[in-house]
Amino acid sequence: MTSDSQPRYPDIEIYLAKAPVEALDEWLGAAIGAEPLAPAGKGQWRTRGHHDGVEVPVLLVEKAADGFASLWFDSPATSWENDAACARSAATHLGCEVRCSLGSWHPGDDPDRFLRLLPDGSEAEIDWPDSGR
Repeated sequence: MTSDSQPRYPDIEIYLAKAPVEALDEWLGAAIGAEPLAPAGKGQWRTRGHHDGVEVPVLLVEKAADGFASLWFDSPATSWENDAACARSAATHLGCEVRCSLGSWHPGDDPDRFLRLLPDGSEAEIDWPDSGR
């Protein structure tokens, strides 16, 4: 699966095994010019970045699923075409396991099929939440 094989998504969501706010701030700043994440309620953080002159709202939800944090970019205007491209960048730059959906979901698709990406570049399709870490 390559980032070239899928159309640009209307938004991006990835799941991070570790979400140290300081490392996320550095990566988001470099990737989309985002300001540091700011608290937005219990276990939630928000920021806004920009890409190609378009604002990109970002939401981090700690402990969203099986101990993973959800990182959501509410815009198609990111430097990544899809979840997998963003997850690859995050795994490399943050040095943690990252998961994302295999594609945009359509009725009849298996909602538990995810792509698991590790910092060493390895990738595998998994069933989640059923798969172990």
